Amino acid sequence: MRFFRMTRNEISWRLDGVELRVGIDRVGAGPTVLLLPALSSISTRCEMRPLQERIAQSFTTIAVDWPGFGDQPKPYIDWRPQLYASFLAHLLAQVVPAPYATIAAGHAAGYLTGHVARHEHAAGRLVLLSPTWRGPLPTMMGGQRAFFSKVARAFDPPLIGALLYRLNVNRFVIRMMARGHVYAKPDWLTKRRMDAKLAITRTSGARHASARFVTGYLDPFSSREGQLDAVRRITDPILNVFAENAPRKSKAEMEALASVPGVKTVRLPEGKLSFYEECPDGAAGAVLEFLA
Repeated sequence: MRFFRMTRNEISWRLDGVELRVGIDRVGAGPTVLLLPALSSISTRCEMRPLQERIAQSFTTIAVDWPGFGDQPKPYIDWRPQLYASFLAHLLAQVVPAPYATIAAGHAAGYLTGHVARHEHAAGRLVLLSPTWRGPLPTMMGGQRAFFSKVARAFDPPLIGALLYRLNVNRFVIRMMARGHVYAKPDWLTKRRMDAKLAITRTSGARHASARFVTGYLDPFSSREGQLDAVRRITDPILNVFAENAPRKSKAEMEALASVPGVKTVRLPEGKLSFYEECPDGAAGAVLEFLA
């Protein structure tokens, strides 16, 4: 096995008159593969690292955080889907143009398929890991509700919003969420890993994008049919990978995606939503076979 030094850096992106900085990690040699982490309160590019290190034996891998998430301070911005679509377009045009393949997890998969449906061959081969399009609260409630916007904005005020966020995103809540939906092994979230996840939630301004994600205001599509229609219009090879033990409602969306002609699907026996982080060997095997 070859060993490569990981290069860690930042890129800047100007939005609404504000300059944002997001983290980017590069490692490996060969054709370029872009990795996009999920959007969630505890997600950063670091969740892709176990998979990234394994495929770096054959590819130059570049993992990039999403603005509003990640491990960098985040100024207040009214985060919305158009901004994330614009950031992805910037990535694929200026930062990682014409990659051999793009790997996207969770909501990132939704943004990726939406972009490629409009811009053919912009991202190379597509690997969708636990692909989702609907946020946690709409998924739990069976759809959007008018009061969700008030819930999201309740976290914006400097003092009350920060306190409310801290009460809702703490060690107990993260562990409960992780065991229920994210990781299959109860002991996977060690103290070291938990501390790293908590640190993500405590970066300046983390609550703004996180609250909008949870309430569904960062959803890349408004319906399942919207996602499926985008995928049907894509002519590039697509791999859909998820765990057999994924949460029931999320898995139903992944199975719907598997029904689209031309989409190759791999169901892995281990893990839950973040199987690629918890069980990277199985994930890397499926990905490398597809990319070969």
